Amino acid sequence: MMDEDISPQSADELSPSTAEDSSPKTSEDMSPRNAEDLGAKCKESARDDNFYITSSIPDICKKQHCILGIDEAGRGPVLGPMVYGVCYCPKSKEDDLKETGCADSKTLTEEKRENIFEKICKHSEYIGWEVEVISPSIISTSMYRRQKISLNEISHNSAIGLLKRALDAGVLVTEVFVDTVGPAEKYEAKLKNIFPELSITVAKKADSTYPIVGGASICAKVTRDRALKTWTFSEIETMESWGSGYPTDPVTKKFLMSTMDPVFGFPKLVRFSWSTAEKILDEHAIQVDWEEEESSKGTQSVKTFFSPGDKKKHRFFKDRFLTNTVEL
Repeated sequence: MMDEDISPQSADELSPSTAEDSSPKTSEDMSPRNAEDLGAKCKESARDDNFYITSSIPDICKKQHCILGIDEAGRGPVLGPMVYGVCYCPKSKEDDLKETGCADSKTLTEEKRENIFEKICKHSEYIGWEVEVISPSIISTSMYRRQKISLNEISHNSAIGLLKRALDAGVLVTEVFVDTVGPAEKYEAKLKNIFPELSITVAKKADSTYPIVGGASICAKVTRDRALKTWTFSEIETMESWGSGYPTDPVTKKFLMSTMDPVFGFPKLVRFSWSTAEKILDEHAIQVDWEEEESSKGTQSVKTFFSPGDKKKHRFFKDRFLTNTVEL
């Protein structure tokens, strides 16, 4: 049954009041039409920061109830970015979406993924998508912060941010399907608390079950592949193969060993917070011992504020003859 046209609501009604005005501003003429266009977008973007690549937003997606899928690519590798993607279309076009061949990107060859991505782009009259490319440097520094941000939290934040951006752009999302990160029940409850107005389903292997999640998976995977292919190094001159990028790959391990500087570590392509990279640094890099600076004379140590020593009473207590009550 065809979905009735519905006037788009305001962004405040569609998303939480805390959502920022970060609507995608990519024009139709600038939207990628194939994998080569994605590569060009990645090449012109700064690799130290996260960045978005966005399709044009179909008018029909602002008038009819839409389904939206969320998935990622590149969660496990020690090399390169992690990419999160969303794909959306009107619920009335779900059968048309299936005909594009959207499925779990991991089960498809690179050529097949790129062919399906091109089909998604050709059907821009009813399919929209967006990806966030999360820099390997951002991943590592987040995981090394004093208040560590786990990879799960980075993933959740990206998924939530992409969904908010779609809503803020006027996409009339009513149903959301997500490939889980961590326990599906907890993740689903978290999303429903943020987006209570939406019907949300979080499941394992959602990219194999729901074609709309498969579409998000395709967009994310093709983007990551092209981001790696167009990567330019500022730290090294050699361009040897790095294999699959996974820690267990011997070619990847060889690349890590050959590109490691004993003082400065790895090039920006490497997630240096991964245990594989940490082990190589521990075994082969120069050890640095950081000595604590001596406190300047007259400077009170922070520890004294937590010591149980004698403390002078404030004048407020003295004037009113107030004392501590030990027993009631």
